[in-house]
Amino acid sequence: MNPFLLQGRTAIVTGGSSGIGLACVEQLLQAGAQVAFCGRDSGRLGAAERSLRERYPEARMLALACDVLDADAMQAFASASQKALGPASVLINNAGQGRVSTFADTSNTAWSEELNLKLFSVINPVHAFKPQLDSQPGAAIVCVNSLLASQPEPHMVATSAARAGVLNLVRSLATEFAPDGIRVNGILIGLVESGQWRRRFDAREERHLDWTQWTAQLAQRKQIPLGRLGLPIEAARAILFLASPLSAYTTGSHIDVSGGLCRHA
Repeated sequence: MNPFLLQGRTAIVTGGSSGIGLACVEQLLQAGAQVAFCGRDSGRLGAAERSLRERYPEARMLALACDVLDADAMQAFASASQKALGPASVLINNAGQGRVSTFADTSNTAWSEELNLKLFSVINPVHAFKPQLDSQPGAAIVCVNSLLASQPEPHMVATSAARAGVLNLVRSLATEFAPDGIRVNGILIGLVESGQWRRRFDAREERHLDWTQWTAQLAQRKQIPLGRLGLPIEAARAILFLASPLSAYTTGSHIDVSGGLCRHA
């Protein structure tokens, strides 16, 4: 990785204490950016910050516990990061897990929660950081989305619908923000190793299978051509590309990071 790719830039990562978000923070630091990241779990956030500071002692970073669904908290996060690191030129929106449910067993409350999480985890950070992005040349917003947005699954009906909304939101924001010099893109992830999958592994019935064997069988059942789950760093590298000058002529697009799971051209 070019260590000067984002030299002197300030990048923001929501949901940055674990998984893809934490991998993004590390990739951004390696690319020369100063990074502010947030998460709801203060304990996990603190552990992530300590680990990063041990490995990148010279890096400038800020970790702040806050909820992306709290608009006031996001405004406070934006103010704190600007004061500590300067105005943001990169915003990575990464928050929210999937909800397993069919239409028959998804309550109205669950629908509201899922749509609210997926949409306002983008809307609130964009509202908070847009004034800073407006002032920065080559500014970029990247949203972590799911392949469910274009390839819905009946057992994840609410998440699929909400993710489709984010897909359209990215396109709308890209068009609206283009005159302001802000690019807006996203990635569509398939099955990526995460705490959610680790918990399912821990609850597995096939106790004789280790993690590698279990995930290989999962990939086979899901018909993933590459035969395995993705790694958080693989998603983070696609995000870094979209956040960097390497994709200066790309906006309103999504990169497929699904190991070939996408069945559409």
